[in-house]
Formats: sequence, structure tokens, C-alpha cells
Amino acid sequence: MPPPKRRPGRRAETAPPALTREQIEALEDLYGNRYLLEPAPDGKLPAVGMTAEEARRVVAEETLLDGLPTRNLATFVTTWMEPEADRLIEEALRVNFIDHAEYPQTAEIEQRCIRMLADLFNAPGETTGARTQGSSEAIMLGALSLKWKWRARREAVGKATESPNLVFGGDVHVVWEKFCRYFDVEPRIIPLKRDKYTIGPEDVAPHIDENTIGVAAVLGTTFTGHADDIKGINDYLVGLKNDGGLDVPLHVDAASGGFVWPFLYPKSEWDFRLEQVRSINVSGHKFGLVYPGIGWLVFRGKDDLPEDLVFYENYLGKLDATFTLNFSTGSAMVLAQYYNFVRLGHAGYRYVMESMKYNARTLAEQIAANGNFELIGKEDDEQLPLVAFKLAGEHAYDEFDLAAQLSAERGWMVPAYTLPPNAEHIKIMRVLVKETFGQTLAGTLAHDITQACGILHKKGPLHEGARRRVKTNTGF
Repeated sequence: MPPPKRRPGRRAETAPPALTREQIEALEDLYGNRYLLEPAPDGKLPAVGMTAEEARRVVAEETLLDGLPTRNLATFVTTWMEPEADRLIEEALRVNFIDHAEYPQTAEIEQRCIRMLADLFNAPGETTGARTQGSSEAIMLGALSLKWKWRARREAVGKATESPNLVFGGDVHVVWEKFCRYFDVEPRIIPLKRDKYTIGPEDVAPHIDENTIGVAAVLGTTFTGHADDIKGINDYLVGLKNDGGLDVPLHVDAASGGFVWPFLYPKSEWDFRLEQVRSINVSGHKFGLVYPGIGWLVFRGKDDLPEDLVFYENYLGKLDATFTLNFSTGSAMVLAQYYNFVRLGHAGYRYVMESMKYNARTLAEQIAANGNFELIGKEDDEQLPLVAFKLAGEHAYDEFDLAAQLSAERGWMVPAYTLPPNAEHIKIMRVLVKETFGQTLAGTLAHDITQACGILHKKGPLHEGARRRVKTNTGF
């Protein structure tokens, strides 16, 4: 009897023998990637390199383990720009911003951005400022200018300069405490209170004396998105100057709110319209709609930048004035910021901010309709486009359990955190509504929150290991 015929394309009944490690390695040039068979380099440079495509795959395959930016509802940082902006950024990646001699037009574009921001913040006349590596560098530089100006005032009247202090609320970013530690300034931190998560003049007053270099107020806190009573603090400081001759300047930390308030709340006075506001920082990489990292520092007038803080350097044949903590840095995000300014204009920024505000309110209504939550703030509050909320009533689970459940089930990164002293017993969740977070995603998230509550109601709180997945930092 003849053997059965094999059908075309059918595998042989007997598989070929397995390849040895040596045989696999011999095929790397044809099929590679060798790091499928061994760990990625860690701890020291590999003895030999690999092809460009293999190197790309090594990095790309590992970063697949990171979260998706679209589902990161914790970050204030921009995660999407238009393709035209991406192309500009790619073309500028090799340009060192600090080299003004070789790239003078990029330096001019920086100055255009500063002038536009000064106008947006209602500066009364010609002013100055700097691009920075995010608002952290801007705050360090702005606070240094406060310290230098205070010291000059004290020296002018023959008084001691050994004990400077800086007044700010517990709602500030950690960089303010860093400044005080790094530059030998006493931090006078005003604790928060239950149901009052910002500060006002009555909170500031007890902490000010002749050694106060300034007061820092926040426009759009990272905890709840609200603003300190900046006008009230300014009015108190004006009265203090007029009545007792104590001139205490005000710095506005507008890292998050500086690109929101001018478009959503244009009549609100928080900027250079207020007499004691001497400097403002803002993050271009937040609601300025630019990728990280770009920040801006703008002074009320040129006199607010002490000349002693400016360095004049002959760099590659050109004498440049520099006011930075960093030196070499990329120019891409400066150009990206200018792209947004000319692309959107005032009307475009307002459109984007109004859209985000509308979507935030929609999400807030849907979360409130769930019945398990209390929203932080009121609908008519001046607030960043976000939704801050906490569980209402008694539950077997808490906000950290809910955040972990959302992450495990759907990959949402929704932060849960406690407030600073003296409100650390209050737990809050917060959703940033970004430019690409539309009505469909808002509805999906609200549904997933409701579903997660139902699951936790049945099974109770999560294991501590699961809770450790929760994002608890509010400042990114």
C-alpha cells in the first residue's frame, strides 16, 4: 500500500531539531535582536554595539511597560501637540539654545514670547524675563531676585541681612521649600484648614516681619485647582507699605493658572494690575500646551531683576547676558511655545481653555450623579480645568482603593492623595481635563468610576500591594 500523500503547505510530521544557542546567534545578522536572548545592558556599557533598529527596539519594547499618556489624568504636563509642532521640534533638537551667536533668531523668538507674556499679564511698561527649565527654575530665579532686592533694601539703611524669611501656604509646590533650603531662607509655611485649601491676607499677616523677602501666592493649586486670594494679599501688603513703610513684594506662582485665568477669567485681578506683584512664573509645558520642559519668568519691570544676578559671558564670540541656573539646553520648546502663540492667538487659547472647562464640568456632573462623591469647590469657582472629588459618607474602601482599582481594570492613572498640614486627614482624587480629553473619554471615565465603586463595594478594600500602584504626587 503506497504511503499517504502530504497536502501542499502542511508541516512535516516530524519537527526539525531545535537550534542551539550558537546557531541562533549565528542568525542574528539576518533576524536579530540578540537581546531577546539576554537582558538589556544594565550597569556598564556593552562590549559591542548593535544595529540602529535593534537599539530602537530595545528601548521601545521596555517603554511599553510605561503608562499611556492619554490615560494619565494626574499630570499637568502637555502630552499632545499638532504634527506641525512636532516637526518643528524634531528640526530643532540639535540646536543649543544658549548659543545666541550662532542662533540669534531663536534668541529673538524667546524675547518675543517674554514680551507677549508680559502683555498677557498686564505689565505696566517695558520689562524683562527668561525662559527656564519649567517653573521650578523660574521659581528659584524669581525667589532669588526677592532675596537680593530685600538684602539691598536692608543694606541701604544699615540693617542686618542674616535672617531672611519667605511666606507661603501649604498649597505650594515643593520647589518653594527647596528654594528655602538651598538658599538659606527661613520658610514660613501657612497650614491649610479643613474646607479651606488656599490662603488669604488673614493667613499671611501673622507671619510677616521686616525680614520677610516676599510672599508667594498660587494661581491654580495642584491639589484642588483653586487660587489663593491674591488680590486680598496684595491689598494687605499695600496697606502695610503705606501705613508702616514695610515694602513686601508678592510673587505669583502661576505655573498652572497663568495660561488659564487670562482666557477664562479675564476680569480677575491677580497679575501686574496689582501693585505689589513683582514677578510671575508660568509653565509653558502645562496649559501653555507645549511638551516638557519649558517655563517662563516675567518681571513687572526691569528694575525687579537685580543686576548682580545677571552674568555677562563671552560665549563663542558673543557677549551674552544670562540669568539662569542651567546653561546648555535645547531650543525646541521655545520654538514650540512661539508656534502655539502664533497658531492659536488669544482667541485660540480661549477656545481650548473653554473646551477643557466645559468637559471638566460635564465630568464633574457625571461623577456627582454617581452618588458616592462630594466635589471639591463650587461650579462658579474660578478653577483650573480639573475635577477634584472625595468619597462622601462611610465606605469599606477609600480613595486609594478606588484609584488602584481604576488602574488595574482600565489603566486610568487617577491620583489619590492627602492634603498638606493641617488638612492631611482629607483624602482627595483629581482628574486633569486636557486638550485631548473629550466628551467620549469623560463619559467612559465616569462609567468606569461607577463600575469600580460597585466592585469595591462587593469585595472591600484592596491589598496593600495593589494600593502601592496609586499615583500620589500632585505636582507633575
